[in-house]
Amino acid sequence: MRARYPLSLSVPLGVTAAGAACLVYAGVIEPRSFRLRRVTVPVLPRGMRPLRVLQVSDIHMVSGQNRKRRWLQSLAGLRPDLVVNTGDNLSDPEAVPELLDALGPLMEFPGAYVFGSNDYYGPKLRNPARYLVEKATGRHGLNGNPPAVGAIHNPWEGMRDTFDAAGWVGLSNARGRIKLDGGEEIALTGLDDPHIKRDRYDEVAGGPDQDADLPLAVVHAPYLRVLDAFTADRYPLILAGHTHGGQLRIPFYGALVTNCDLDTDRASGLSRHEVDGHRSYLYVSAGCGANRYTPFRFACPPEATLLTLIERP
Repeated sequence: MRARYPLSLSVPLGVTAAGAACLVYAGVIEPRSFRLRRVTVPVLPRGMRPLRVLQVSDIHMVSGQNRKRRWLQSLAGLRPDLVVNTGDNLSDPEAVPELLDALGPLMEFPGAYVFGSNDYYGPKLRNPARYLVEKATGRHGLNGNPPAVGAIHNPWEGMRDTFDAAGWVGLSNARGRIKLDGGEEIALTGLDDPHIKRDRYDEVAGGPDQDADLPLAVVHAPYLRVLDAFTADRYPLILAGHTHGGQLRIPFYGALVTNCDLDTDRASGLSRHEVDGHRSYLYVSAGCGANRYTPFRFACPPEATLLTLIERP
């Protein structure tokens, strides 16, 4: 005989079961459901061939994440014209060898990179509600908050040296040029992570190189001061990460936070940024990882992005 429960008991049981199912999905299934997002952006001069730019971001590698490592290696099969790494590669100081193994096949292609805070410092356990508090107060990272105490320093120097040895161009408050296999010249300008106030726009200001076939701006965290500066200097495309797309999104609503001052409507994906009558395309990657202490994603699968750049109208 089927057991019967009074309504007062069956409703809480149903809610508890649904909550448990969502927790398992967000903690076990979705964080391993890696996918490739494809986006087309019309930013190239007339007559230029389409370019394929692979963006990887917020890998947050932890030792033993073999499925993520194999998936990242498989992206080399896309054979991009350019790889752009927008930072936060680590969530474990011991994971540098596995991170470099994961990105090894991609380092066979022309590439560029910037670092995020989690490249320099290890993660700490924190109350997730603090993200909501920071959104309400407008203070994020070291922007209005006191300096971190007892931060774990990651061995980022070896990661940087390996990227450089592979020919990837470091863009932390720096400019760089890359010549693609098809002969196109890409002029890149990048910043160190604004989330921990390492950005120094005055060191790279002045607008893109006019003799390049395409200028490109790169930063880890898409803070408005950075987006405004790049857009005012007339960069046609800005690539960023950091937000994790909100990481935990509400279906039919979207992201609750971006962990910076960017509005939640632009927590991930392609949008336009406008300042003083100038417009730039902004692409924010939702990334393919998460802080090791909050390894959950909901309605926001881990991703890399293949951007196909085509002629502008």
